[in-house]
Amino acid sequence: MHAKVQAQHDEGSMTDTMRLFKWGVEGGKPAPGKVGVQSEWFYKGDGSTVVRPNSTFLVPDFATDHGEEPEVVGLYVIGPDRTPYRLGYAIGNECTDHVMEKKNYLYLAHSKLRACSFGPELRVGELPRNVEGMAKIIRGEKVIWQKAFASGEDNMCHTLANLEYHHFKYDQFIRPGDVHIQFFGTSIASFGDGVFAVEGDRFEISIASFGKPLVNGIRRSRDRTTDRIIRQL
Repeated sequence: MHAKVQAQHDEGSMTDTMRLFKWGVEGGKPAPGKVGVQSEWFYKGDGSTVVRPNSTFLVPDFATDHGEEPEVVGLYVIGPDRTPYRLGYAIGNECTDHVMEKKNYLYLAHSKLRACSFGPELRVGELPRNVEGMAKIIRGEKVIWQKAFASGEDNMCHTLANLEYHHFKYDQFIRPGDVHIQFFGTSIASFGDGVFAVEGDRFEISIASFGKPLVNGIRRSRDRTTDRIIRQL
C-alpha cells in the first residue's frame, strides 16, 4: 500500500481508503504536543463480543466470512478523574467479515461487528517500536496457512499517541470505570491470500515477546437470526 501511495500522487484518482492511508503516511506522526491527522477506525462492539483465549468464535448465520486479523491491542481503564490509563498491550485477533467488506467500503463498519479475542498475557511498559509476530490457521493437525506480520510504531503510519488522542478526545469514551480495547491495525490476513477459515479450524497468533500465543477455534452459530421478530410495544 505504501508503494501505491508513492506512485499515485493525484488524490482525485484514489479510493477513499487509499486517500486516508496517504493522509496517515503524511501526517500520522506529528511532533510531540501536536495533533496529527485522524486515523480511520471502526467500532468493534461492546464487551459482549470478546471471546476468551482458547475459546471458540461463534460465527453468526448471516456472516459470509470470519477471517483473522492479527494485531497488537492497547488496554485502557478510565479513572475517576476521567483520565484514560493504559494498562499495557496484548496480542489481538480482530476477526472480520472480509467478503462483506470487499463488496462495498460502506459495509466495512458492518464487517467489524464480529467476535474478537485478546491475550492471554498482558505486556506492561512501553511497546517496542518493532514487533514481529506469526499468524496461523490450523485445520486438524495441519497448518494450512501462516504468515509473519509486523506492528509497533516503526511499522505504523500513526504514532500510538496520535491514535490514542483521536480515540479519547470523545467525551463518551472517558466515562469513569469503563475499559477500552483498541486494536492497532494489521498488515496481513489469510483472506488476501485466498484462504478461508471454516468451522473446526483454529487461529493461532504469536508474538514471542508477548508470551503465550493467542489461540481460538471457530464454529458456526445454529441460531437463525431471520427468526427474530420485532414487535411493537
